[in-house]
This record gives sequence, C-alpha cells and structure tokens, in this order.
Amino acid sequence: MGYLIRRLLATLPVMAVVAIVVFLLIHLSPGDPAALIAGDLATVEDIARLRATLGLDQPLWQQFGLWAGRLASGDLGTSIFTQMPVTELLAQRLEPTLSIAALTMLLTLLVSVPLGTLAAYRAGSWIDRLVMLFAVLAFSLPVFLVGYLLVYAFAIQLPWFPVQGYARLADGAGGWLRSLVLPCVNLALVYIALITRMTRATVLEVLHEDYIRTARAKGLGVLPVLGHALRNAAIPIATTVGTGIALLIGGVVVTETVFAIPGVGRLVVDSVQRHDYPVIQSVLLLSAGAYVLINLMIDLSYRLFDPRIKY
Repeated sequence: MGYLIRRLLATLPVMAVVAIVVFLLIHLSPGDPAALIAGDLATVEDIARLRATLGLDQPLWQQFGLWAGRLASGDLGTSIFTQMPVTELLAQRLEPTLSIAALTMLLTLLVSVPLGTLAAYRAGSWIDRLVMLFAVLAFSLPVFLVGYLLVYAFAIQLPWFPVQGYARLADGAGGWLRSLVLPCVNLALVYIALITRMTRATVLEVLHEDYIRTARAKGLGVLPVLGHALRNAAIPIATTVGTGIALLIGGVVVTETVFAIPGVGRLVVDSVQRHDYPVIQSVLLLSAGAYVLINLMIDLSYRLFDPRIKY
C-alpha cells in the first residue's frame, strides 16, 4: 500500500507538467486563437467579444489559475462549437472508443501470445518463419490502408459487416459486435505483430534456461513446459502490452475516422478542424492521465507474475 501511495503521489508532478503544456497549447498555436475560432467572416468586434468570453484578454497566469481551478472542481469547460459541457460531450463519445479499445486488446492477447509462444517453441521452422513474416507485414502496413482494404473485402464485396458507423450495446449485442469487428481487426493487427514478436523473443530466451531443460528431462509435457516458460517471460510481455495500450490512443483516432465511428478519436479530429480548444485540451489531459494510470497498473501486475518482486 505504501508503494501505491508513493506512486500516486509521484504522478502529481507529471500531471502538473502535462496540465501546463496542455494549457499553453492554445497560446503556442500560430495566430490569434480568438480570430482562428471566430472564423474569416468575423469582425473586429466579434473577435474582441470572443476574447473576453474566453478570458484571453486577461494575464496568462490569471488564465491558468482560473482554468486549473475549474479542473480541480471537475469542470472541463464548454465546447466553443456546440456550447455543450465537455464532460457531456465526452460521455456521449466514450462508449464507442472504450468498446474498440477493450475488444482490440482482447483480440490482440488471444492471438499474439499463443502465436508468439508457438513461434518460440518451433524456432527456426517454417511455422516460425511464417509467423514472423505475418508480424513484419502487419506491423509495416499503415492502419488506414488496412482499414480500407477490410471495408472493400468484407463490407462491399462480401457484405458481412457494415461499411461504417457504430451500433450501441443497448440496442443489441449482435449489432454492436458486428459494427466493431472490422475496426477492431484493423487496429489489432499492429499490436498483434508487436506483442507476437516480443512474446517469441522472451519465451525463446526462457526456453534455453537450465530449469526448463531440467523440466524436460524429468518428462514434463509440452504444454506444462510452455506454461512455465510463459509465466517467467510474462513481465516483458506485460510491459509491451502496457505500451500497446498507450499507443492504442493514437490508433483509435485513425480507425474511428476510417470507419466513421462517433468516438472520442473522431471528436478530437472534428475539434482540431474547428479549433475547439477546450475539447482538445480536455482529451489530451485525460489521455495523459490514462497513460500514467495504465503504467502504474502494469507495474503493480509484475508481482502477480513474480512473487519475488518487492515494492
């Protein structure tokens, strides 16, 4: 518990730096933020009125103080474009993004860990070479290109799945799952390739350890040996999974754009095009917080794989 409290306290300076950078985002952008938001047809009076509304006419330190105070009370601000609270906008878009992220990681783990373990066990064989070829190709192809190919093959030529859009879970699990198959497969390919290669490398290293040779000499079967090796190789794999979850945040933006899914990633793209700074700032801040939290959870999971680890 003491370690957990220390790690949580250590995240406070990190989040403070992130908050400062996110706040300065609107001021580091080229041009007058108020003029960019108001548009080309706005008059000087309109721009001045918008500057006063956004508080841009106040000193920078005062603007940051007001913004940080609202954050501390849970107020993420109001969208300039829709005039809706940012928390309400995010709540509307959160289900599609979390659904894609959860199913993508589930699919990734179900495919990559067994595939990497098999490649390590059959190292040097045609199975190993085939798995590595797949991993290289999957990691090299752009996400948007794979997405368009999946749509053409399985939504247009073979109308098995919808071309785009998202069906909410409340409207039926079948439609919800069908709307997520192509986006999740599209996004999972990169992470399957990454974790497969890491799993192969770590399991292959463990399989050459003395205790594995001893287990084999005692007549232990293939599956128990691989299970024992996988448990001892789990820490690097867990670290890679944590990194993959963090990278997933950027991948979701591209995937939601390709498949026209109304999630947080699509909201970010729309907000950037509209110069809706409160929404952009809130999403960046929450993404950084999620990244820090995921890294903390990965660190805490190490003890599950190796009880010798002391915090």
